Amino acid sequence: MTRLFRGIFIVWTVLRFGLDELVLSSFQRPGVRLLTRIVSIGRNLKAPRGERLREALESLGPIFVKFGQVMSTRRDLLPPDIADELARLQDRVPPFESAVAVAIIEKAFGRPLDRIFASFEQTPVASASIAQVHFATLPNGREVAVKVLRPNMLPAIEKDLALMHMMAGWVEGASADGKRLKPREVVAEFDKYLHDELDLLREAANAAQLRRNMQDLDLVMIPEMVWDFCMPDVMVMERMKGVPISQVQRLLEAGVDMKKLARDGVTIFFTQVFRDGFFHADMHPGNIQVSLAPETFGRYISLDFGIVGTLTEVDKEYLAQNFSAFFQRDYKRVAELHLESGWVPPETRVDELEAAIRACCEPYFDRPLREISLGLVLMRLFQTSRRFHVEIQPQLVLLQKTLLNIEGLGRELDPDLDLWSTAKPFLEKWMLEQVGPEKLLAQLKAEAPAYAKLLPGLPRLLSQYLKSPPGLHRREIEELLLEQKRTNKLLQSVIYGGLGFVLGLIAMQFILRVRLF
Repeated sequence: MTRLFRGIFIVWTVLRFGLDELVLSSFQRPGVRLLTRIVSIGRNLKAPRGERLREALESLGPIFVKFGQVMSTRRDLLPPDIADELARLQDRVPPFESAVAVAIIEKAFGRPLDRIFASFEQTPVASASIAQVHFATLPNGREVAVKVLRPNMLPAIEKDLALMHMMAGWVEGASADGKRLKPREVVAEFDKYLHDELDLLREAANAAQLRRNMQDLDLVMIPEMVWDFCMPDVMVMERMKGVPISQVQRLLEAGVDMKKLARDGVTIFFTQVFRDGFFHADMHPGNIQVSLAPETFGRYISLDFGIVGTLTEVDKEYLAQNFSAFFQRDYKRVAELHLESGWVPPETRVDELEAAIRACCEPYFDRPLREISLGLVLMRLFQTSRRFHVEIQPQLVLLQKTLLNIEGLGRELDPDLDLWSTAKPFLEKWMLEQVGPEKLLAQLKAEAPAYAKLLPGLPRLLSQYLKSPPGLHRREIEELLLEQKRTNKLLQSVIYGGLGFVLGLIAMQFILRVRLF
């Protein structure tokens, strides 16, 4: 019954804000235009279409707001007026009452506000779909930002997720195409990340991990968490001072190198994905600032870590090979990777899939970002995947979303940025590291504990064997000696193989640099 009422509310909201008229008005056929005029009778639709769409999404709740946030970065796919209005969802969602925020904070810490903070700004500095932020000062004088979860968020999200799960079941049962898209698994993945975002303590842990990962890169700043003041519904962190990345003119006036900033954004993304397998997955402009302080001038400031993506070593290796094959325009290898990973049925012909992928991607190489619409590329790839029954991988949905955010951000900062050539040096370095001596030493180090447990006990066991009567413990000792023999052979193989590997490394790197890219 709850789902039925929610569905009715969604339909009523669509009609109330005239979203049906907005969709119909995009068609040019005379019959459709006549239908548009008919459905507009008796409704006040004088407000601009972008404003109506934004207000409708706000009234429908946090899930729909997040959808609008993602779409606001795709100015290549949206008219400017709609993109401008949706951009307001990034950090200008209407705030809730400050008195409610204070009550949540006092309940979380069990004491009055003036005993928690030396000062607290009642007016929020940012308000998003899940939480809002206030500036404050701790008793020791440290300036902090206080993030407070919106009240009654869980019931609202549960209603929308229940509806999405139901609709996903309908889509999956409707056709073979629907089953291939794995809508229930995708919604389950979205469900997981939304619930994670409702736990600010988990968000604080995500921020701490990203801060550790990024501290040696000197390209991005991540606030330090004040752990004594972090709770599931309240999070206190270091206050960051920067200019929102959407204020491009202000950054230009301050002397920020926008081309470098765009390249740095790509580097940060690929570092988090391929080196760490742990990436910020909500990188819309509302969550990114740029520092103008002299000691950190031009660095990114990353905020809001409620949604992060993770990749396994298998995922990273598969993606890196796909990127490398794309950069080489080796579409046959891309097709083979899809087959090897089980993403397409085993009876798929590699040559046919290769030709289809080439037709999708070849027109977009060697062109600046302003001439490339990743949305259109993905649309063509989707049509191709439908033809070849490619299965959607739910674990990569967040990565795809983040890549779209990165493209939108790069387009704003430097329309001439070539996403492919910017990423090539990073992937080249990463792949060389996967086959270099550092990787070999890391693997030996990982196996060292097993050898360390076995080797010290061998002299004692051998002494026991020599002192024991014939036949006593013979089987156990023989098995141990046999294991030692295998270990010695393995160590010899590793040593000789390592020497041969190092001697051949220069030749291998030469081949990789000449042929890989």
